[in-house]
Amino acid sequence: MKKWLKLLTGGMTMTGMAVSVSACSNSSASTKYDKSLSWMTTSEIQTLDQNKMVDTTSGEQADNVFEGLNRLDNQGKIKPGVATKSTASKDGKTWTFTLRKNAKWSNGDPVVAEDFVYSLQRMLDPRTRSQQQNIYQAVKNADAVVAGKVSPQKLGVEAKGKHTLVVHLTHPVPYFKMMTASTWDPVNKKAVQKYGKKYGTASKYMVYNGPFVSTGWTGTNLSWKLKKNNYYWDKKNVKLDTVNYSVQKTPSTDYNLYQSGKLDGAFLDTQASKQLKNQKGYRVFNLDRTEYLTYSLTNNKDLANANLRRAVSMALNRKVLAATVGGANTPATTFTGPQEMVNGKNFNKYFAQTNATSQYTNYDKKASQKLYAQALKELGKSKVEFTLAGDDDDVSKKVMEYVQSQLESTFGKKMVVNVKSMPKTTRVSNMLNGKYDVDFTGLTTSYNDPNSMLTTMKTGENYNFGKWSNKKFDQYLDASNDEMNPQKRLADLVKAEETLDNEQPLTPLYHDGQAWMVRENVHNLGFTAGNFNFRDTYVTK
Repeated sequence: MKKWLKLLTGGMTMTGMAVSVSACSNSSASTKYDKSLSWMTTSEIQTLDQNKMVDTTSGEQADNVFEGLNRLDNQGKIKPGVATKSTASKDGKTWTFTLRKNAKWSNGDPVVAEDFVYSLQRMLDPRTRSQQQNIYQAVKNADAVVAGKVSPQKLGVEAKGKHTLVVHLTHPVPYFKMMTASTWDPVNKKAVQKYGKKYGTASKYMVYNGPFVSTGWTGTNLSWKLKKNNYYWDKKNVKLDTVNYSVQKTPSTDYNLYQSGKLDGAFLDTQASKQLKNQKGYRVFNLDRTEYLTYSLTNNKDLANANLRRAVSMALNRKVLAATVGGANTPATTFTGPQEMVNGKNFNKYFAQTNATSQYTNYDKKASQKLYAQALKELGKSKVEFTLAGDDDDVSKKVMEYVQSQLESTFGKKMVVNVKSMPKTTRVSNMLNGKYDVDFTGLTTSYNDPNSMLTTMKTGENYNFGKWSNKKFDQYLDASNDEMNPQKRLADLVKAEETLDNEQPLTPLYHDGQAWMVRENVHNLGFTAGNFNFRDTYVTK
């Protein structure tokens, strides 16, 4: 999901919305710079198609090779991107964006308002099968377009000339400008028509409008490059010429590469995090992200039983799990991420203060056994068997091993958990097509509001992989979207989260905190909305 994907001791605390890693903020004319950086990620790219991204690695690439109307700087503040001006009408229902005239695509085409119109129309067109359709439901006619009832051309977005974009909303959205800084990249229609089905499947079947372009990704390989985009409107302020990317699924391997000088940043596992936390270069990046189990209620009918899902949730000690797979993780008792805000209030903290936290996200072995016995009685079975699938990286394997061990030790021979590891591209494809029983996956917030996470579980939404449906949950979310009174809106969102926790269509496990080693000569390393970006990064020799 573009999502996505939502990471100090030693001097600096960083948040998932935005951080800037810099060992030194001063430079002089005599400073010598290195024009390249070697970086890593833990999984493959799924796609470079802006409208079809669902995984964190693809989202990280997008943050570097595309630029939307606005962008987030290294301090999490909204800055102009392609748009030089963003203006809302008095009633908040109409937004007008003035586009800069010097923005270009990497093929030399100008970036124009129609590129944003086409992108949003394509995103919401049901034929695109985008996993991002839930994000812009407030745009006029969005629901009807997604349902196939009206043409995408009827969507409430229009280009008034080349440099003026107008968006019509059905109701005011307090965080709309934030959304334009993280979830709406333009699409060059000419490129889509030129490459057809190949569009986004490899570096060469794309054009880019961000600070970098992608090169060398063939669609399946585990290494590629980001190269400075010479057509980018602000290229003079992009210091790096090249970012060399590689996929490293084993933390011990990437740390060895870091030690040998082949990587400038390395992700650390739990053991390494404990050993290195007092070393220079040690950094923690806290993501606004939740790792969780998603259940397919259609592929495995047993999982449609709420007591079975509740039993699984209560059999898991989240505190132990979080510490097992990462030194900076925190237990998750809600689906919403730890940094989401409503009117200046942290939503998860507010949720806990209202005493609304569901009992089913608390570890209780005896209670889980009682619930499981009830589930078996309701199902008319003596045991349940299912497959737990996840990615083939070390962290995912550890999570699945822990879950399998906990469930089988809690329920004995009455529950059989088969674990299956696979490349992320395969696992995501299976999940999108409903071909799974239980998947270990994660979601990073698209924008800093609880609606970003919660809305993915509404009836019929693409990110609602397990096909769960609950009328009360839908009603609470719809009410929160139309409510402009912050306190009443908070109440609706709390009820929505409470309903989700009670029914357990997904089981939250932990919020990510990633420990890394980053070389001290790497400055202004951006980390926004759960992704690294290198627009302002520079490396000294």
